[in-house]
Amino acid sequence: MNYTFAAVLGVVAVAVLDLVVIRTKLLLRKAFWTAYAIVLCFQLVVNGLLTGLPVVRYDPDRIAGVRIVYAPVEDLLFGFAMVTLTLVLWVWAGRAAITRDAPATRPATRPARPGPGDPARPGPAG
Repeated sequence: MNYTFAAVLGVVAVAVLDLVVIRTKLLLRKAFWTAYAIVLCFQLVVNGLLTGLPVVRYDPDRIAGVRIVYAPVEDLLFGFAMVTLTLVLWVWAGRAAITRDAPATRPATRPARPGPGDPARPGPAG
């Protein structure tokens, strides 16, 4: 399995987990994409430095060859999968905690009607 295939597989697996299995549907939210854009900016800076200064090297036969700010596109795909997986699990765990900690719900009861002589009962006008 090459790096490109693994990166695409990671993205697809996280998308299925988000949209079908856990159904947090983060990928459908504008807030997710706004947050991811911020993460992506920092990822490009760090990845660009690491790969541009040859701290990290890739076997050219294992990647597609497309680079963005020196970083192979596969790094961006893996980064997307990792960030998205973390957020999906975070939201899922938060929902599970709310459900687990919620008090047992009782059926709604109607308030008792005030009886005769009850101060809450309105009397005759006069």
